[in-house]
Formats: sequence, C-alpha cells, structure tokens
Amino acid sequence: MVQRITLAPQGPEFSRFVMGYWRLMDWNMSPLQLASFIEEHLDLGITTVDHADIYGDYQCEAAFGEALKLVPALRDRMEIVTKCGIATTAKPEHALGHYITDSAHIIKSAEQSLVNLATDRIDLLLIHRPDPLMDADEVAEAFLNLHQSGKVRHFGVSNFTPAQFALLQSRLPFTLATNQVEISPVHQPLLLDGTLDQLQQLRIRPMAWSCLGGGRLFNDEEFQPLRNELETIARELNAESIEQVVYAWILRLPSKPLPIIGSGKIERVRSALAAEELQMTRQQWFRIRKAALGYDVP
Repeated sequence: MVQRITLAPQGPEFSRFVMGYWRLMDWNMSPLQLASFIEEHLDLGITTVDHADIYGDYQCEAAFGEALKLVPALRDRMEIVTKCGIATTAKPEHALGHYITDSAHIIKSAEQSLVNLATDRIDLLLIHRPDPLMDADEVAEAFLNLHQSGKVRHFGVSNFTPAQFALLQSRLPFTLATNQVEISPVHQPLLLDGTLDQLQQLRIRPMAWSCLGGGRLFNDEEFQPLRNELETIARELNAESIEQVVYAWILRLPSKPLPIIGSGKIERVRSALAAEELQMTRQQWFRIRKAALGYDVP
C-alpha cells in the first residue's frame, strides 16, 4: 500500500502518490468506467486526487463529479485537491488568457468546484499560478471565508516562487499546505532556485506535476541520451520501466515530493507505485541529472 504523508505541520494527510486528472477528458471514460477506475486506484492506496477548475476546458471536475454521483461512498475514501486563479478563452467572456485572484473570484470558483465535484468540501484549494496583480490580503480574505464556512479545509499554492509563497503566508494565521510545482529530469530549475529549499526548511511537502515531462521524456529527440541512461539504470535497479526510475529520482529529493501520476491506465498507475521500493544511489541520481542537462556538475 502507498504511504500516508502529512503534507505540512498543520496540513492534511495525503497519499504519497497523487492521481492527477488533468487529461481526464482525453481518457474517453463513461461515468461508470471512471467510477471503476477511481475505485481501483483507491484500492491501491492512492487516495488523493488532483484537479483544477480549468482542466479539460472547464469540464474535468464535472466529469469526475458525475462518477462520484454514481458511487457516493467513494468520496469519503479520498482527498480532493483543486485549483483556481487562471481564466482561459475556453469561456467566451474571457477575451484573452489571464490570471484572476481577487477574493470574490476565489470564493466563486471554489463554490463552483464544490458543485462540479459533487461534494460538500474541498480538502485542499490551491492558487494555480502566480498573479502579478495578486493582492495577498484579498487572497487571505477569501481563504479565511472558505475555511470558516467549512467549504475548504486546507490551502496552498502552485508554481509560486519562494518570495511569492512567503508573501501569502505572511497574511495567513495557518500554514500553507504545499506548493505544487513542476519537477522532472527534463525540468530542473526548481532544484537549485530555492523553491524546494524553502519547503524543506518549513517541513512542507511539495506536490510534483509533469514528472514525465508531459510526454517530452519519451518523444523529444533531444532527450535520447536521458532515455538511454534511464534504461541503463532501470536494468541496474531491476526496475520494470524508465517511468519507475523517474519517479524514484523525484522521490529521492530531500523535500520529499508527492508525485502526481497523470495516466488513465491502471496498469501504469500500479507500475509507478513500485518506484517507492527502488533504492537509487546518489551517483545514479546525478547520472540522470547529467544525462538530462548535458553537462556535469561545476
């Protein structure tokens, strides 16, 4: 079974791996098929699910909610994460893509997510992206309103810099539960820019999105040297796939991220979990880093 992890000192308890529903609409599942898939990953111990209001052009949350309506008992076996703060042109009233983090919008978005997801509470609400026009006091006002009403239990951010994280935290009486960020061998800036250091300092676990590089790991010619190294290390570790090796590489980080799995195939989900059992050495970790970046450490 998947480990249970306390996300932050005052935070919720989540599964070490998170099931991501970003591409749910691409999976072409009926509500009944989706309910079955949800039950399968819950049985594996992946109890935390990741959403955002904009996923699937604003359709993913509602599709997930339709599955929960078929089997309402599933809701009490999971923790729901969702995000708000991005406005896309999928809605006709948005002339262009932009960010929106005023208090009224955050509250309205969270309340709509409750309806979409067919639930009475959100376990963790995240601000999806840093907003240059973000007023930290307004965000805090919305968070406090939603918390006091019982609609949202915990709050966090996604893709925030350490300074942006610290600004919002300074306005809140409770600890932000996480910073959901992109971590992958094909995207490594956060390893050295202070983001993960700050979270380690605060004993807050990051959530890691796009662990496999959004498909670039498998498809881009520039990453062939990385694929070769991952295959070599997979043989050394007796791993079933290079995906397992990538997840083990992320789990090796001392900030102890929670990787988000984005596949709708339960076999791939089950396979990813075996990464917890792989004992990756320090040199193997740096070999992967070097193969991805194309150069050794200074």
